[in-house]
Amino acid sequence: MSEKMNIGVDLGGTTTKMALIDDAGKTIDKWAIVTNTIDNGSHIAADISESIKKKLKQYNLGSSEVRGIGMGAPGFIDMASGFVYKAVNIGWEDYPLKEELEKFTGLPAIIENDANMAALGEMWLGAGRGAKNLICVTLGTGVGGGIIIDGDIVHGVSGMAGEIGHITVVPKGGSPCNCGKKGCLETVSSATGIRRMGLDALDYNDSDSILRDLFEKNGDISAEDVFNCAAKGDQLSVAVAEKAAYYLGYALGAISIVVNPEKIVIGGGVSHAGKTLTDPLTKYFKEFSLPRVFDACKIDIAQLSNDAGVVGGAWLAKTKINN
Repeated sequence: MSEKMNIGVDLGGTTTKMALIDDAGKTIDKWAIVTNTIDNGSHIAADISESIKKKLKQYNLGSSEVRGIGMGAPGFIDMASGFVYKAVNIGWEDYPLKEELEKFTGLPAIIENDANMAALGEMWLGAGRGAKNLICVTLGTGVGGGIIIDGDIVHGVSGMAGEIGHITVVPKGGSPCNCGKKGCLETVSSATGIRRMGLDALDYNDSDSILRDLFEKNGDISAEDVFNCAAKGDQLSVAVAEKAAYYLGYALGAISIVVNPEKIVIGGGVSHAGKTLTDPLTKYFKEFSLPRVFDACKIDIAQLSNDAGVVGGAWLAKTKINN
């Protein structure tokens, strides 16, 4: 192996994914371990270190052949120090993640927010390949985001830049959000929000609908059901999908006027809807942005799926760690 190796780590509440990726972007190996959250997550850094050491031994790689570790973690992070102020699902509070990871592995490490890490992964090897100015939005249980300008993630003064899911898009009468506000993008364009809007539509509309048939059969519906039914022409589902796309297009149009991106990458479970999502989204994005902004920007579905975080971690190690 002539290339220098980079280690990407993507920490999740149940699973920690890792990958060994060379400077050219070739994945040498990828693997996962269970995230051990007992004792407030105090064993996580040691578990990751043990797993990495085993993998490096397997490939006969010494520390001089490895540039370092780029790790994505949930929660509020001080990017300069790699200090995690709070990560509820992990159990960390005021936890020195970078310091602990470097102590256990003997390798330099850089820590980043997990949503930002996914954005960097898509920029390097995914749907944003070749772009240096992009917005990455993850539509899952919530709405995550990362904004990249000139190849670097925008953090802001307290690390909160890119929290796209908490832009207020329904200023009056919006649904409560987990952040404590009401009417956030997350309440209308996440999988959770789309499901809720689908259930509301069924409550307020008694017309025939294949979405209603699914609800009566299964006792519930999902965002996936809404988009599948919309793709089949079910008008109630089309209206819900259109509403979710409207609010997302509204938020992305406003952000894009500020940052003028060349790519918008849509990831997460909701992105599997494909053109049923992107067609109305593109329409509303055009309406709420400016002609020159719209003409310069392309909306694409994310390509790396669950690998985006580890690829982004390897990219950070490759570009930000010098050894």
